[in-house]
Amino acid sequence: MAGVPTRTRRRELTFSTDEKRDLAIAWVALGVAFAIFIFLHMAGGAASVSGIFVLSMVTVGVGFILHELAHKVAAVRFGQAAEFRADYGMLFLAIMSAIIGFIFAAPGAVHHRGRITLAENGLIALAGPAVNLGLAAVFFPLVFAPVAFVEQVGRFGVFINVFLATFNMIPFGPLDGKTVYNWSKAVFLGVFAPCLLLTYLVFTRIGFGL
Repeated sequence: MAGVPTRTRRRELTFSTDEKRDLAIAWVALGVAFAIFIFLHMAGGAASVSGIFVLSMVTVGVGFILHELAHKVAAVRFGQAAEFRADYGMLFLAIMSAIIGFIFAAPGAVHHRGRITLAENGLIALAGPAVNLGLAAVFFPLVFAPVAFVEQVGRFGVFINVFLATFNMIPFGPLDGKTVYNWSKAVFLGVFAPCLLLTYLVFTRIGFGL
């Protein structure tokens, strides 16, 4: 029937050399941006620069890579050809904004192509923020660890993953939230509202003095 999306053949999950390069560059740039932001605006200048950088790289690496991988896995699951591409201009903006006092984290996107329904496209977009919320839940118990390093990993992990989930769920431009909103306003509200609440709790209850 004309106009009805058809299922593309099942694709394998593969990564090109260019995609691996873009993922690595975006990972480092975001790690630097979050490290700058936390050191200048949240750690009170008393923390170790190298310690913050290492913690940021590790937690950003987990949050960012799994966020993008979730998009890619979901897209491939729906028969799409999918590949991550970094936006170098936005990566530069992320670092500059961190210096000013906020982070604009739109490092790139998983671009996918093929016949797809509105719901499938919405689920692909939702996969990334959903993974970040799950990771925040995994990191949260570490906040109460008696070992200082483990506690810091927990704090960084919660902060970064809640931030990534909330920021990406904003219904604007190329962000995931707009795609989810266009698919289902109910699903969007059901995810975005808890994200906003978690962001408030992270900044007011957990704290990040190191």
